[in-house]
Amino acid sequence: MASATRAALLPSPSLLRSASAALLLPPPMIASSRRTISSPSRRLLLHPAVKPTRADLPTFRVRAARTESGSVSLGFRAPHFELPEPLTGKVWTLDDFESCPALLVMFICNHCPFVKHLKRDITKLTSFYMEKGLGVVAISSNSTITHPQDGPEFMAEEAKLFNYPFPYLFDESQDVARAFGAVCTPEFFLFKKDGRRPFELFYRGQFDDSRPSNNVPITGRDLSRAIDCVLSGQLLTSAQKPSVGCSIKWHPKTT
Repeated sequence: MASATRAALLPSPSLLRSASAALLLPPPMIASSRRTISSPSRRLLLHPAVKPTRADLPTFRVRAARTESGSVSLGFRAPHFELPEPLTGKVWTLDDFESCPALLVMFICNHCPFVKHLKRDITKLTSFYMEKGLGVVAISSNSTITHPQDGPEFMAEEAKLFNYPFPYLFDESQDVARAFGAVCTPEFFLFKKDGRRPFELFYRGQFDDSRPSNNVPITGRDLSRAIDCVLSGQLLTSAQKPSVGCSIKWHPKTT
């Protein structure tokens, strides 16, 4: 009687065979409706053959490193330079500006957002004062190893695009930037000339208070005030605020 009871409680051989077969079966197919996943990464895993679109890729916000111009004593003499102008192929020197009563030397480049912010206004301001006798030259000293977009070919395109009224020179060796003590772009050096005396530093400072995204209107007030004073032979009594911009991109050090 007890044996019969235990036999009744045990599963039948056919039931055991069905259970074993079920364990060996592959998992059921996922319904097609489950293939629509909101997450882009999950969607790419389900469809490895699909190439990621621009919307699927992460975006990065690159911030420019802010650098302030350093201090050079007023009266500092303009260093000699001899640099090519990519647009025309002409080589310019400091002596080419000997007849000017004052000389503005600007260190700029193509890519810097601080320079881009002022480019059109720099062109307007320099055009106005060049008609009054001011000598103006712009120099790019950035390494083309790290920033090829600042190379001479692109400099020529930039000068033509913005119709620069001044020569835009390439300082490939970066020796001129070091001689001036330039550290950022844009950076403005304004020199005065008294007769046969060498050019002497009169102003080193900012264009004005405007910066990218600070919503301050571009006026060129600081630089234009300094140019007005140097051309009229007056002293500049206002404070000279340092220029702020991207650091000059020096050549990588080799070991």
